[in-house]
Amino acid sequence: MKPLLSRLPGAPALALWLFSVPLLLGAVQAQPAQPVAQFTLANGLTVIVKPDRRAPTAVHMLWLRVGSMDEVDGTSGVAHVLEHMLFKGSAELKAGEFSRRVAALGGRENAFTGKDYTGYYQQIPAARLEDVMRLEADRFANNQWADSEFIKEIEVVKEERRLRTEDSPRAMMSEALTAAVFVASPYRRPVVGWMSDLDAMTAADVREFYQRWYVPANAAVVVAGDVDVDQVRRFAEKYYGPIAARPMPPRKPRTEPAQAGMRRLEYKAPAEQAQVTMAFKVPALEVLTAADGAAPVTASDDALALTVLAAVLDGYSGARLDRALTQGAERLADNVWAYNGLWGRGPQLFSLGATPAPGKTPAEVEAALRGQVARIAREGVTEAELTRVKTQWVAGQVYKLDSVFNQARELGSQWVQGLPLDAGERLIERLRRVSAQQVQAVAARYFGDDQLTVAVLRPQPLDPNRKARVPAAGLRH
Repeated sequence: MKPLLSRLPGAPALALWLFSVPLLLGAVQAQPAQPVAQFTLANGLTVIVKPDRRAPTAVHMLWLRVGSMDEVDGTSGVAHVLEHMLFKGSAELKAGEFSRRVAALGGRENAFTGKDYTGYYQQIPAARLEDVMRLEADRFANNQWADSEFIKEIEVVKEERRLRTEDSPRAMMSEALTAAVFVASPYRRPVVGWMSDLDAMTAADVREFYQRWYVPANAAVVVAGDVDVDQVRRFAEKYYGPIAARPMPPRKPRTEPAQAGMRRLEYKAPAEQAQVTMAFKVPALEVLTAADGAAPVTASDDALALTVLAAVLDGYSGARLDRALTQGAERLADNVWAYNGLWGRGPQLFSLGATPAPGKTPAEVEAALRGQVARIAREGVTEAELTRVKTQWVAGQVYKLDSVFNQARELGSQWVQGLPLDAGERLIERLRRVSAQQVQAVAARYFGDDQLTVAVLRPQPLDPNRKARVPAAGLRH
């Protein structure tokens, strides 16, 4: 599994936000830098094409608007397990044959699962686009495998969980924090799944999830690179078009109740250093359009202002948190971070965190982190800080377009969220209108105790006899 939207403690907030997908609606609609075409097949499958003639390569992606948030209790991790199983055979191919054929075409491929989506991609010479479209359409429509393949692969997924989560005290604390933050939202479950659910998972659970969610109306094919729109349309009609339409399953609302007081979590694990993470419930970016679909209606920019706030705190080397907590002889922390979730199909969080420096306590670090936000609420941010953040954002938009893969990823991620094709351009206009006053206002509005959950990693003695885990063969997705 390679989640597109990830957040590693200590990484600059704005940089990771840019590395994910930019967003949304503004009052001015700018034309996209590259022509983009979108159409829908008769069976409901969406196709998005973005030509880029700079090199004779292409990226083909299949996106499903289904992820771990669509699972039910007792089968956590099934979306990710299904992602693995799509490499295990179809009506035409044996287990592993898909990857071997893509490699023979001179391409590379992989897949990813997140809370909101599942995706599959191939990067190939543009002349081999038809070949991978035929292969992907086949496994999307005709995924099948023996129970023996599932029995082997579920052990691979368990090992992935051990390596990426259970062997990391910080990852385990983060997982526990998320489960404490959310009560009703399915975001409370880890994408990889709880180990007890993986232990109890059956081949039938995976097949049922596949039949339920892998329908054309819940999928989008994104193609970017040295391609022709009409040619892609012909390939899509030829290979994806014959897949039978099926109704979309209903999605029941699972609304997160309002939090009514601070929550605290202490996580004890063998570790060398403590860690503090604070998660505040904040609004996601709103998407509002006029009733007739014409001019967009003004929406609250609080979520966007919160993301700018995260960037002011931790968006570049020497930002506020870095200067205040990690420098000087009396420094409080070895590293710090701030991040705003901004958008998603579920509720969002603003997180602050740090690793206390030797001799410093988690309580001191927690107070200092909150103090920096409180200072902005009192004094605001400077125009120089605001300009730097915005300039960095626009530059990131330009540099991102150098990658055909990033172009396809952006379009697919926008489709998952129901955003327009020119969402990135619209967001630039909306970002430019965020003022220092708006940033100051959100710093004062969303950082009280009632919407806060705090997690502290309390280090326990390390086991001197513990050996590092060696990844199992076949661990790749």
